[in-house]
Parts: sequence; structure tokens; C-alpha cells
Amino acid sequence: MKSTTEERPAPPVVRRPGGQAPEAGIRKVKPGKVPAQSFRSRLRRDKQMLLMMVPGAAFLLLFFYIPILGNVIAFQDYQPYMGIGDSLWVGWQNFVDLFGNPDFVHAFWNTLYLAAWQLVFLFPVPLVLALVVDSLVSTRVRRVFQSIAYLPHFLSWVLVIAFFQQMLGGAGFVNNTLRQLGMEAVPFMTNPETFPLLVVVQMIWKDAGWAMIIFLAAMASIDNSLYEAAAADGAGRWRRLWHITLPGLRPVIVLLLILRIGDILSVGFEQFILQRDAVGAGAAEVLDTFTYYTGVVGGGWSSGAAAGLAKGVVSALLIYAANKLAHRFGEDGIFAKKVG
Repeated sequence: MKSTTEERPAPPVVRRPGGQAPEAGIRKVKPGKVPAQSFRSRLRRDKQMLLMMVPGAAFLLLFFYIPILGNVIAFQDYQPYMGIGDSLWVGWQNFVDLFGNPDFVHAFWNTLYLAAWQLVFLFPVPLVLALVVDSLVSTRVRRVFQSIAYLPHFLSWVLVIAFFQQMLGGAGFVNNTLRQLGMEAVPFMTNPETFPLLVVVQMIWKDAGWAMIIFLAAMASIDNSLYEAAAADGAGRWRRLWHITLPGLRPVIVLLLILRIGDILSVGFEQFILQRDAVGAGAAEVLDTFTYYTGVVGGGWSSGAAAGLAKGVVSALLIYAANKLAHRFGEDGIFAKKVG
């Protein structure tokens, strides 16, 4: 007669891929399902990556999230010598005064006007540059082009404005050349009407090459077999660009467009404050410079904080709206749409 242990078959053992025995903490699951790990197992597995995240998380916490608490002065009549605890609470009064201030309204609409210029003329340039670089056959020429395009990104705005002053200023290279040819000088750097165009040109020269990197990385992830199959079917360069490259770049384009729309009220601070005196506050006053002159220079700390907080709330709403629009066009956007 056989023993009881011999009559009962042994229970199935869940083994990991490769035939290894399961680790402690891994729950037994039905065949065909991915075994779920406990929180302690996942923590032990990812501890090295979590430790690498600590400096970055601490930096974000100290310099980005904790300072958000200081926005409480937007609801106070903040006095620096009294501090946040003893300053008078005024509720929404600072926001009521802010939206009744014609200088703030002018800065708000001027920011949107300049942001529209940047969105229309600056956003497509890195994509075009990436397509041009990708079409270059010679690797050496491609590297030289990329290096020249990246270099201005590492220059400060002070150097960029100084460079444009030396080239386009009243005593700059272009105007001196025009005078030598018997022509009148052109006020490129001091004309308020052409200031939006000047701002866009400066941003293209400084940052378009750097932004091109993202599109080049996305293009490198497109499967080459698609291009080979299209070429075998007789598709030319433009057809491959239209039917393979651009559809492959569409998620990245949508993502960057959402981020740009969310950041549309941050058209730049250093660039505008450096040129504000040359073209006047009517052309160069934006929300960032308004906040600086109202809060720091003018001592209206609460009004400046209210302007900054209003700008942040509007930017968050723009990101949410742009993300919803991306979902309607079938893209993931920043926050992936829930399934089911």
C-alpha cells in the first residue's frame, strides 16, 4: 500500500523565466498571469534607483515645492518686517486690485501677443532643423552642423543680447555697413514695432538647435525597415517624410506642443528685462517683468505674488486643456487617458 504523500501529486511550483525558483515574497498566481511582487520585494529590487533619485527629489522639494507655500502672501497685506504670521489677511482683495490694474492687463495681453509669435515662428524651427540634419548624408557635416546649432544654447542671455547689439545695434556691423553704402541706419534693437520679431529671432538663434535634439532622438527610434520597404515600393523622399517620419514624430510633437502651451505665459524674463529700457515698457512689459517691478522693485510683495500665482493657475489650466485636446486627437499627451 502506497503512502498518502505518494498518492497526492505535488502542488505546481511557480518558476521564474529561466527555470529559477521563485523568490520569497512573490505570490503564487494562476498560470498565464504575471506574478505580483510585494511592496517590500519591489523596494528591495529598486533600492539603487531610489537612492539615485534622492538628490533630485530633495532639490525639487527644497527649491520648488516648499517655496509654493510662500504664495500665501498673495492673500495678505504682507509686510516683510511683520512676517507671514503677523501680516493682515485680506483674502481675494489683491486679485481684485490686480485685475483692475491697467498695467497688469497690458502685461497680460502683451505676454499672450509675444507668446503667439513664439508659438507660430519658433516652435516649428527645431523640427525643420532636425529634418535637415537627418537628411545630410555625410556624418562629418552632420556633426559640424549639430555642434554649431547647439553652441548658442550655452550662452547666457547677456551674451546673446550683447552679440545682437554688436551686429544690429546703432553702431553695429549691419548699420555701419549700411552707412558706408550711403543708406540710413535701421533701429533694429530699439524699434517697439519690430520688437516681437527681434525676440523670436534671438530665441531661434539661442535655443532652436538645442530643441532639435529631442526630434533627432525621436527620429532615431523610427524603424528603418519602414523606410526600406517604402523605398522598395518606389516612395520618394517626400512621401517617406510625409507617411513615415512625421507620423512617427507626432507623439513627440504633441507632447512638446502641450508643454509649450502650458508654458505660454513664461515668454522669458532675462531677455525682456535686458531690452526693456531700449524699446520701452509698452513693448517689453510681460507678466514676469511686471511681477518683478511690482513686487521686488516697488515693494508690493502681495501684488507681485498674486500676479505670479494667477499666472501659475492659468498655465496649469492651459496644460489641462491642451492634454484633453490631445486625447481627442488620439494621443496620450502628458497624462495618459484611462482605459475602461
